[in-house]
Amino acid sequence: MIRVVIADDQELVRAGFAMILSAQPDIEVVAEAPDGAAAVQAVAEHTPDVALLDIRMPLLDGIEAARRICAASATRVIMLTTFDSDEYVYDALRAGASGFLLKDVRRDDLVHAVRVVVAGQSLLAPAVTRTLIDDVLRRGVSRPVPGLVDRLTERERETLVQLGRGLSNAEIAAAMFVSEHTVKTHVSNVLSKLGLRDRVQAVIAAYESGLITAGE
Repeated sequence: MIRVVIADDQELVRAGFAMILSAQPDIEVVAEAPDGAAAVQAVAEHTPDVALLDIRMPLLDGIEAARRICAASATRVIMLTTFDSDEYVYDALRAGASGFLLKDVRRDDLVHAVRVVVAGQSLLAPAVTRTLIDDVLRRGVSRPVPGLVDRLTERERETLVQLGRGLSNAEIAAAMFVSEHTVKTHVSNVLSKLGLRDRVQAVIAAYESGLITAGE
């Protein structure tokens, strides 16, 4: 059973999302929160698999709530907003969020999003990663972080480069002339060695390490 916490300062939004998710046989909404501070507390009390956080909330905004939740737990965070803003996306990803959704998301896409992040994936499809992350990091990364990828093998670095370009496992396998199973192993090693939660953070690490640059 996938356990979910929903945080939004609009009661109707919380109720609507809770109704959609609770209707699924494999999802349970364990708590709702009206602000960011309550969201952090709810996650600490209920240890959910996923937290849906509105970006703009009183007491504590969603970005800071996500940062605290991701630092203190293994809960996956999906950010919710009515604003399709690159700035919010970048801040959310840097806070540790695994996904980013607009509040007018379709019912099926909301359910799919929860299941995807629980499976350890991100909500940024390869095509979206190529366009969105490139633009976000063009403004967000000023200089490479030295030594960030020193612990990676040559093949793991190559895998990280391909992740940064937004390629799927199948595309990486084709580019590197290896099996998808091998790619999954490389991806897992990259995440583990760099202390990353998912592929979204791997994309950011690829840029921050200087392995690839915005616009490449």
